[in-house]
Amino acid sequence: MREIIFDTETTGLDNKTDRVIEIGGIELINHFPSGRTFHVYINPGDKKVHPDALAVHGITDDFLKDKPSFSEIVVDLQEFFEGAKWIAHNATFDMGFINAEFDRLGLPPVPQDMVIDTLALARRKHPMGPNSLDALCRRYGIDNSHRTKHGALLDSELLAEVYIEMLGGRQAALGLTTVETRRNQSIELNDLVEISYERPRPLAPRLSTSEVEGHAKLVARLGEKALWSKYPV
Repeated sequence: MREIIFDTETTGLDNKTDRVIEIGGIELINHFPSGRTFHVYINPGDKKVHPDALAVHGITDDFLKDKPSFSEIVVDLQEFFEGAKWIAHNATFDMGFINAEFDRLGLPPVPQDMVIDTLALARRKHPMGPNSLDALCRRYGIDNSHRTKHGALLDSELLAEVYIEMLGGRQAALGLTTVETRRNQSIELNDLVEISYERPRPLAPRLSTSEVEGHAKLVARLGEKALWSKYPV
């Protein structure tokens, strides 16, 4: 199963008028980082970075002057994300901007069933919150001390660690990989269930013959209504 943990930075909060200026993504294969990443800064054209947004990510208009436009990076973006789930924290915000950029180019939006919102997952798992990325890093013991400003690639790296922990940690991810290999299918996060398998050969009995006989005699003395009579050895 292939997933992309991603984040965006923008000129402001309104996807109808503001623009994407940074995209960062981390590829996961069966819930493990593959080592492949995607990172690009984008020139928003005539749109200026709002001062409130600048205070969050620190990306200036001057820095973006020589960066490619969204139309120049869209093919690389689509190739990197092709066939993968799009996973973001507060994905409604990020996907609103990505789909708005696609719409400006006459491209179809990303289907909703290809998107996973880790904020929604965190709220279900930790209903008392808080569930910001920084709060989840603290909850799971993930070092985010180097996060002085928001950055799309750095936030994606942190979110990848948080996402794996929300699945139950790396050991759980390893178990899911085994399940997928044996079943030859992907398991959606919302459909995770405990799966058991019948042993090809039963385990050898742990009780000796004398222990079994002694237990039977004890149950016989307790009478027909004894609870133990419902559970034969």
